[in-house]
Order: sequence, then structure tokens, then C-alpha cells
Amino acid sequence: MITAFVLVHADADRIPETAQAIADLDGVAEVYSCAGDVDLVAVVRVREHEQLADAIAGGLSKVEGVQSTTTHIAFRSYSSRDDASAFSVGLD
Repeated sequence: MITAFVLVHADADRIPETAQAIADLDGVAEVYSCAGDVDLVAVVRVREHEQLADAIAGGLSKVEGVQSTTTHIAFRSYSSRDDASAFSVGLD
């Protein structure tokens, strides 16, 4: 699985609509509105690099309200959470 984080500058008066339109695209797992240098952060998860091009250049960047994007592709994921304990909830 290939994961990319797309930082989105959006029209200030269209952030909710732009975020929902991005979230509805194939390959987009999540969209966060945030404070700081960008308006939205989209998490894109696909199986092949060609799908990244379709999801980002072919879809996300063309959504109404998107001014510009910067994409960061993840190499590896790290976590401190205990996945095993998540599956044992309620099994006592």
C-alpha cells in the first residue's frame, strides 16, 4: 500500500465543500481541516504509483476550491499503539 499526504491550499470560503469533494474521491482515505500553513491535509492510500497520479493530479488537484497542493509520499509507518490489545477489547 502506498500512502501519500497531500497538503492543500483551498479557497477560504469553500473549505468544507472542498474537503468533502476530496474525501469522496477514489483513493482518498481521510481529509483533515487544520490550522497552520495549509487548509486541508488529505491522506491518499493506493496500491500502485499510477493510481497516485490518478487520485492526486487527475482528481484532487482539479476539485473546485483547490488552489495548490504539495504531496509527501510515506516510506514507512511507525506507531506506539499496541495493535494486539485493540483486538482483545470486550473479550474478557
